[in-house]
Parts: sequence; C-alpha cells; structure tokens
Amino acid sequence: ANAFVNLNEFLPDGFWEAQPAETADYKTRIVTLRPVDSNKFNGVVLVEWLSDVVGFDLAPSWVSGHTLMLREGYVWVGVSARSVGVMDLTAKNPERYGSLDHPGNSFSYDIFSQVSEAIRNPSGVDILGGLNAQIVMATGQALPSRYIVTYVNAVHPLYNSYDGYLLGRRNANGMPLAVPPQEPVETPDVTKIRTDLNAPLITVQSETEIFLRDFVTVRQEDTDRLRSWEVAGTSHVDFYSAFGLFDDGTDPSFAVVNEEDPYGCDLPVNQGPFSWVFNAAIDALTKWVRNGLGPSNAEYLAVSDDNRHFLYDELGNVIGGVRTPYVDSPAAVLSGEGQSGPGLCFLSGTTKLLDSTFMASKYTDKAGYVQAVSDALEEAVNEGFLLSADAQRIKAAASLQWDKLGI
Repeated sequence: ANAFVNLNEFLPDGFWEAQPAETADYKTRIVTLRPVDSNKFNGVVLVEWLSDVVGFDLAPSWVSGHTLMLREGYVWVGVSARSVGVMDLTAKNPERYGSLDHPGNSFSYDIFSQVSEAIRNPSGVDILGGLNAQIVMATGQALPSRYIVTYVNAVHPLYNSYDGYLLGRRNANGMPLAVPPQEPVETPDVTKIRTDLNAPLITVQSETEIFLRDFVTVRQEDTDRLRSWEVAGTSHVDFYSAFGLFDDGTDPSFAVVNEEDPYGCDLPVNQGPFSWVFNAAIDALTKWVRNGLGPSNAEYLAVSDDNRHFLYDELGNVIGGVRTPYVDSPAAVLSGEGQSGPGLCFLSGTTKLLDSTFMASKYTDKAGYVQAVSDALEEAVNEGFLLSADAQRIKAAASLQWDKLGI
C-alpha cells in the first residue's frame, strides 16, 4: 500500500491535492456478509471502515443499517483499515490473526482503496464468492467518518475507488493524511467536503455532533453531489448502538421508546430514530448512484442566531432537521445532549417519556395516537427520510407504545 504526501496546503474547503509516496507491505482482515441465496443479491456492496475508537473493531454502520441490508440483499464488507484494530486481533487471537501486519495509519487510506479493487477485480480469494458487484459504496460512522472525509478530499480523486459515500455522526474535521514515522500531513480543524466530488455523498448527523462535535461550523449547502441530513431527536451513541444487532427487522418492539440505560449513565439514554433514517440514507444513496436520482434535501436543525444552542418546541424536542414521528407525534422528549456519566455517556443523549396525562390530553386515546403517528410516517416516507417497511414497523410500535401507558 501507499502512504501519501500533500501537493498543496490543505484548506477547509477540501480541495486537496495528494500523491502516492512511500510504500509498504501489509496484511489486514476484512469481514464479508453476503446473502445466503445469491439470487437475492441486489448488486450493491457497502464497504465499512471499521471503528477502533474503543481499542477494537466495531461496525456502527452495520449496526445502524443491517436490517435494510438484510432485507434488500446487500453485501456488507467491514475493513480493519487502521493499525489499532489489527493489533487487537493479533493480541487476542494470535493463532488465527498472528500473520497480520499493519505498517501504520498513513497506509490506511490505500488499504481501503485496495479493498474496493479486490471486490471489483478478484484475484485469489473471491471476496464476494462469485457475486458480481455492480456498485461499491463506502461508509463510516464517528471516527471512521473523519478518515473518509480526508479520503474523499485527497485520495478519491486519484483512484475513484468508490461509487458513493455515506458518512454518519462525523466531527467538524478529518484525520491526518499521514502520521509519523512518515512525514505528517495534518488537516484543518474545520473541514468541508470538496464540492467538485464526482461521486454522491450523504452525511447523516445526530443532534450530538452539531455542537459537541462542532459540526455547526462546517455545515454546507447541498449540491448535485452532496446531501446532509441532521436528524431530530437522535444522539451520537444510543440504545440501538448496544442492542441493535439483536434486531432481525421484524419485531416492532425495537421501535418503541423506553427509558433505559445500558451504559451506566446518569439518565436513560437516547432511543431516537437514527437507525431508521440511516436505512433510508443507504437506500437513497443506492438510487442516487444507480439512477442519478438525488435524495431529498433536509432543513438544518434549528439553532440560535449565534450558533451556540438549539431551538426547541414546547415539549423540549429540537425544531427543524429530518422529521419523524418520534418528534412530530412524540411519546418522549429525545435529545442528543444533556447526558452525564462514565465513558461515552456524554455522547449518549437522553430519553424522557411523556406521562399518561399528557398523552391522553394530546391524543385522546390509542386510536388517536396511532393515527398521529401514521400521519407523521406518511410525510416522512413521502419525503424519503423513512422507508415504507420501517414505517410499517414504527406504526406497529405505536400500539405497543400506548399500551405501555396503562390507560
């Protein structure tokens, strides 16, 4: 793989120029999940830059979007692109992974490119097991999204390895293009996506990133290749992050809002609709790449004139952004802020259920609440921010939500 050097100053506009430099041998690990029935493959491969922010590889995009990928026949490929994840594998399971060899994070970008090449033009091991990839898209959430920001600005123009990009929960900045022992190539604290990108890119943000991760400083207008969706009532880490992998896509209880805390935080963590909107973003990006049909534009989450805090409705839910029944026909106040406690609790947001007295006064009865949710679902589906299959499950969850009130 190659490391890279910069040919111009890396400014916040993302119009960066780089070229290959030092090379190094490597061996890394990828994970491939593909349909058991090859006839159900939809031709799309979603390649995720795995997150090693906690010291080992995690797959937040798979967790968020796996129900859509399973339902629609995607192939998912997870890449141990960075050295931390590889070192964790070799330490924990040397018998299986002892031969892995990562030369350092300066080479991560080209490793990520070469996975796409191996998918499109297999040699030796066929990653897809005989399937033919029509579209190869890249995704990353949280820390990996910052690497992909740098990737699309500096490396994508060299190779055009991916047909589209889906970023989630990103910070205001990218990551360095090169780090020691290579000559460091730093990136700005404020980094936008270059507007001449020739592949479509969607960014899906929770409330948490807007201020706690300074995303408000890099908001940019949609273009014919860029979309940004800021989802009301969501957080950087949420309940689904911990338990979403148990969701097979059929049980409506996963769409019910509860006051729970799996992380040892001081308050119940966020149970907002991030995963359902992320499903819609995968679908929208696929259609954008395949048919050239750009997804809906979304309003920004509403903020004060000084860009320092959100604007809220009378209940305490943020105004604006991507709207869903979770905030337009609410059973709870959902926030991406206000949490405290150990570890990543500060990123986990909060949930406060509305009491039965309020729910009865607002919706009258179960039928009234289900109808309000149905109306909000219809609007969200029509705007492309929710998929019909997920909307059906959210509607079924509304009945369960009301039953929890005991009235």
